[in-house]
Amino acid sequence: MLKKVVLLAIPGVAPFEFGVVCEAFGIDRSAHLGPKFDFTIATAEPGPVRTSLGYDMVITTGLEVAADADLIAVPAHDVDAAVHPAVAEVLRNAAARGAWVLSVCSGAFTLAKAGLLSGRSATTHWMHAERLARDFPDVTVDPDVLFVEDGRIITSAGTAAGIDACLHLIRTELGAASANVVARRMVVPPQRSGGQSQYIATPIPVHRSDSFAEVTEWMLENLEQDLTIDELSRRALMSPRTFARRFKADLGTTPGAWLNRQRLLRAQQLLEESSLGLDAVAAESGFGTASVMRHHFAKSLNTTPAAYRRTFSVRALA
Repeated sequence: MLKKVVLLAIPGVAPFEFGVVCEAFGIDRSAHLGPKFDFTIATAEPGPVRTSLGYDMVITTGLEVAADADLIAVPAHDVDAAVHPAVAEVLRNAAARGAWVLSVCSGAFTLAKAGLLSGRSATTHWMHAERLARDFPDVTVDPDVLFVEDGRIITSAGTAAGIDACLHLIRTELGAASANVVARRMVVPPQRSGGQSQYIATPIPVHRSDSFAEVTEWMLENLEQDLTIDELSRRALMSPRTFARRFKADLGTTPGAWLNRQRLLRAQQLLEESSLGLDAVAAESGFGTASVMRHHFAKSLNTTPAAYRRTFSVRALA
């Protein structure tokens, strides 16, 4: 269970990415039925830590606090900075005992320099991806994803992708309900993209214009129906071919893939928050049958609806 979180303050730290981790894990959201973490900021040499914007943060806690942390987070910082030996040791010890380690943006370079990414897949900000791959040839760098989870190490791309990575970890450890509470507080989507559970592709935008806002809203309200391209294109006042082409251009995916993703999210919510049987969940989310729903859970989440409910049911925790 994810309880204790330690955020490392490294010289040259980028304030925004540092703040992303603080916002995700450092706020008590129990009043809104969300998580409360034991959150601490630590540094190798307590005292002033210079940020990338030229001002100092005074950090009074040393790295000893990270010895039993469930998560150690490394924010963005100067990629040329040397890794403090104590930081490298703390990170290696965390990985060895099975704790989570998460980096935001260029924080991946600290993980790589500490040896945590050797033989693994990882990502970083697209501006630094080529250098990460060049400097660490034993790391498989994927510049086209929001974040990569390889074992219990998560590396994320630039800036907002750090939010996605943090929410993904909260969802993985504590369930969608907790992630949703945090996301609402941060005024961001709780999960911006579909795809496999370990490799999250470039997010599907809600819409780049208002051209499909009305039809996608109607789709969300009628997920349980058999929504065909012909019917959707009529509502959009387009031919089926034009609708399919423009939908993909505008939303970044096909109507069928978008619809399946929304149905999966609805099914997850029903499994977490209701006592409906699997057949009823499948019907209400639009999958039709439990067997079809199981297929989509296995393909997208690498689990079954029953196992998902056992893990994430809010009712079971009440």
